[in-house]
Parts: sequence; C-alpha cells; structure tokens
Amino acid sequence: MNLRAYRRFMVVAWQFLPLLVAYARDRRRFLLFGKSRTVSAAQRRERATKLLDSLITLGPTFIKLGQLLSTRPDILPPEYLAEFSRLQDDVPPADWSEAERVIETELGPVDERFDEFDRDSISGASLGQVYVARIDDEPVAVKVRRPDVEELVEADLRVIRWSLPFLMRFVEEARSFSLETLADEFAKTIREEMDYEREAEMLTEIRENFSDDENVQIPDTIESHSTGRVLTMEYVSGTKISDLDSLDDKGLDRSELAERLQRTYLQMIIEDGVFHADPHPGNLAVADDGTLVFYDFGMSGYVDPFVQDRIVDFYGAVARRDIDAILDALIEIGTLSPEADRQLMAEVAEIAIQDASGEEVEQYRVQQIIQQLEDTIYEFPLRLPPNLALVLRVATVVEGVCVTLDSEFDFISVATDYLGEQGYIEEGVREYITDQGKQLQESTTAAVRIPPKLESALDRIERDSVRVTAELDDDRDYFDLLAKRVVLGLLMTATVVSGTLLYVFDELLLAGGFGAIALVIGAVLYRSFTKSRTLRGKPQFTRQRMRQREEERDDDTPGPASLGVPSAESESVESPVLDEES
Repeated sequence: MNLRAYRRFMVVAWQFLPLLVAYARDRRRFLLFGKSRTVSAAQRRERATKLLDSLITLGPTFIKLGQLLSTRPDILPPEYLAEFSRLQDDVPPADWSEAERVIETELGPVDERFDEFDRDSISGASLGQVYVARIDDEPVAVKVRRPDVEELVEADLRVIRWSLPFLMRFVEEARSFSLETLADEFAKTIREEMDYEREAEMLTEIRENFSDDENVQIPDTIESHSTGRVLTMEYVSGTKISDLDSLDDKGLDRSELAERLQRTYLQMIIEDGVFHADPHPGNLAVADDGTLVFYDFGMSGYVDPFVQDRIVDFYGAVARRDIDAILDALIEIGTLSPEADRQLMAEVAEIAIQDASGEEVEQYRVQQIIQQLEDTIYEFPLRLPPNLALVLRVATVVEGVCVTLDSEFDFISVATDYLGEQGYIEEGVREYITDQGKQLQESTTAAVRIPPKLESALDRIERDSVRVTAELDDDRDYFDLLAKRVVLGLLMTATVVSGTLLYVFDELLLAGGFGAIALVIGAVLYRSFTKSRTLRGKPQFTRQRMRQREEERDDDTPGPASLGVPSAESESVESPVLDEES
C-alpha cells in the first residue's frame, strides 16, 4: 500500500473539488436534479484560470500534465488550451546539497569527477536543473534530476489513474476515450523525460542527422559522465533566440534565422522522423556566427512514415487550397472522425483559410488554420493521436518563434519551397496525374456501360413496374420514443375523461383513482421530454458563428505572454497572475 499516493489523492481531490462541483452543476443545476445549464466562454476562461492555479499548487507532475493538456484540443475547449499554453515549468532550484547527493550517487565525488563545478544552477525546472562545470579544461553542462522526484511522480501517476473512473462521469464517451489514452500517454512521456539515458540517445541521433549542416549545432554528450539521473553535455553558448536586440546588435539576419529554423524542423519531422519536441525560446539560441543552437532533448519524439506522408499531403492541400484534400489528410491521419459532417467541416476549413489569408496562397498561416480547426475539434467526436499532438504543438510553437523573429514570416511559402526542393511536390503532382488517369479510365468504362442500363430502367418506369424500398436509420430509437409518447398521451387522455365522468356521477373514490393514474402517466410523459435523448436540433456551425467566436476570442484573449529564461524542461512563457476564486 502506497501511503504517499493516498495522501496525495486527498490533496488533489481537495484542490479539484470546487471545479468538479461546478461541472456537475452544469449537467444538473442542483446536482441531483434540475436542467443543464449553459457555460459561456468567459466562465470557461475563469475556470481554466482556477484549474491552472490548482495545477501549479500541486507541483511538478501536474504542471507537466497541464503542458500536455495544452496540446490536446480533442479533450479541452479552446479557452483551457489558451490558458494552459501559458503554463511554465520554471521553479527555484533544489539545494546544492541535494543535487550533490544525486551526482555522487551516480558518478562519485564531484571534486574527483570534475575539474571545476559551479554550485549555482543556471536553470531550474520541476524535474531537473542544469549546472556549469569543467572536464579537462572544457566547459560542460550538467543536467541533474531533482532528488526524490521519482517517488512524487509515481505517486501522482497513481492518483491520476485512480481519479479517471470518477472523471469519466463528467465527460461524454468520445472524451472519456481521449482521457484514458491521455493518462497512458502522460505516464509514458513523463517517465521518458526523467530518463536521461533516453535523452542522450535522442540527442545523439538528432545530432548525427545534422552532422553535415554547419548552420545547426547540437551539444555532444559526455558518456563517461552521464547516467539515467545525470546528463553531462558539451556546453555551447549563444544568444537567446527571442533576444531580438542582441541579435540585431550582432548584425544577424532575423528573417534568414526564421527560415532556417523552420527548415530545420521540417527536416526533422518530414525527412528524419525524429524531432526535438520542445522548441520554446528557452531551448533555442544563436551563436555569434548565426548558427542555430538547440538545448534540452528531454521532450523528443518519432514520426512514423505514414504520418510523414499525411503531413506532406496536408501542406500540399493547403498550398493548393484543396478543401477536400485537407479533410482527407486529416481523416487519414486520425485527427478528423470519418463520421463527422464533412460538409460542415469543409465550411469550417474554408472559413479558416479565408480568415487566415489574403488572395494569394503564399500568405496563409498554418498556425491560424490549425488554431481554427482546433477550436472545432472539441465540438466533434475526434481523437488526436499522441505523436500527432506533439507534432501539432511543435508546428505552432515554431511558427510563433519565427513570427517573433520576423513579423512577415510566411510559413506556407517556406514549407512549399522546402517540399519542392526535396521533390515532394513533384511526386505529389505525379501521383495526382496518375489518380486522374485512373479516374478517367473508370469514367470511360462507366460511360460505355451506363446507356444500356439507363434504357432498361426507363422501360421499367414506363411499365409502372418500379418499386422503391426505403430504409430509415434510427440508431437512437427515436420512432420508439415517439410511439411511447403517443401511447402515454392516449392513456392519459382516456383516464382524465374517465375520471371526469365518474366524478360527475358522484363516484368520487373511482374518480380519485383514475386521477392518480392520470398524474402518474403525465409524470412519465413529462420525464420522456426531459431526457437528453429527446428530439432536439443540434446547433450547427455557420460562418456568422465562426466569426463571432473569432471576435470574442480577439476581444478577450490576453496579449502574448513574455518569454522566460532557459530551463531544463521548462516552457518559456511566463506564468499568469491568477485571480482569486470568486
């Protein structure tokens, strides 16, 4: 029995109880009975702020959980995503004595293993902290896992697993599936991030992929001084990529830096299939000669070839403004459910592209397109594959950094040029021509076969021998429900009439019995109209509604958060000042 996990469960439950009560009242106003209530965007933002406050209070595991949730539009509404995207992981470092204990347990005495060691960390995060030292008179960066963080994380993972059955009561079926997969994904992600041996392997693999690129520098690992809890790397200095004044003082071309950064990530995702998944400004720097420097590979991932091909299809479809191809790519990759209203989603995609661009294709902004699609993901039964969520996050964060460097940065133009240079667009054109040729062949065959069949059908119509069979899809038993209501209505009418006649003839006892029966039938009939399965129209997206949501988000969304300092596993966006709970 894990007593720490039970204690943490009580702490977590106390933190989340007010929000859970609020969510329960959304379904039934008085918890056990009453109608559901509508929650406005302002209320969701207020709740998101309170939930963010709770995550910060609960510590490192839940801070990481909030960061992961910020990439899951299939689980949370846009207001929560916007709030959680501001979550940072920058915390005061642990005492040196505790970090020293970890180093000595893993490597031996600090003074014997290192020529020099600066006891003041240069960055601190919830899972680890980074120090500067020297080995053979060469500077190195030493990343040390926080003492005893493993026990805390494992206890919190148990709490999250125990809490899932209870949380399922507050979400519908599609969201419950996403929550279950999220729990497994989160446990895997946070354990991988604490495993510095895995980080060293990912760093080495990505470094080898760019070994011939003089414009990209990735620190090398010092294997003799690295373990699962301590990672020693080559120390590479540079100017933080968001320090625009320093970049300008050094005479560096920020537009060229933005394009090179974008091309680097396109190579990682589309070409190499392994990528650095935490590209916030704290993990990106620029050397004096303009070389891009990457730090912190704790969050890294793989992209399988199928997803790579679909990403290429998506970029190509956006460049061609081919709505059907965009939806096909999203369906094939698993982002969009095949059961979703395709016409409606096509309209959403069309509006997103129109709002995100001018007349020319090259002016499109992928981040804006993805953001608009993310806003609708919560409205539909969609499931976002874990690796794709990470790729989606990387794409949006990278473009944010690129736009910071160059306000006129054109993501689609750079992506289109890159895909053309690598031959992907030409290959896509050849595939398109091949597909069109097959369709032409099929159409020609059909054109030869259709006239005889058409003539036969017309003859049957002329002889009045055509019979039409229709099948109605009633998977929710609406017709059964209507039939029951009709029967109940007739029974209630009959009992009311009978009771009235008996009352007129002074048969009060029997009249009272029929009246009671009428009341029971009326209650059952009323109940059938208050159930969630009742026949109601579901609001649909319209152009006007999409524009209203955009205007509302523009009016209420706070300005860009300031960028934080580099950290071992941190988000560089500054943590918000949280309002007190009303």
